[in-house]
Amino acid sequence: QVHVTESGGGSVQVGGSLRLACVVSGYSPSIGYMGWFRQAPGKEREGVALISSGGGHTWRAGSVEGRFTISLDESDDTVYLQMNSLKPEDGGMYYCAAGRRFSVEVADFDFWGQGTQVIVSS
Repeated sequence: QVHVTESGGGSVQVGGSLRLACVVSGYSPSIGYMGWFRQAPGKEREGVALISSGGGHTWRAGSVEGRFTISLDESDDTVYLQMNSLKPEDGGMYYCAAGRRFSVEVADFDFWGQGTQVIVSS
């Protein structure tokens, strides 16, 4: 049984920083990638950043390139999303997920956390 738990959300002003953490506990041979997704009110869930289970392969959405960094601490199975220079459009519910392959499709991720809220105010 795999469990995904996010933390680190909150409220920050434009230009500020937050670091989100995601603990993936349990084991499944199907897990190849972990990813961060976000969903703003009235919008579809979108992929923000991905990292392979070994940490060697990463991807970020163009909208966050140069501002967000995804990393993996294998010692405690925690995936981090460092978010700098935050903009109002970065606000929303952030979800961590574990999936089978390199993809930004929600359907390719089997295990999801409950989400953590990020609010960016001007």
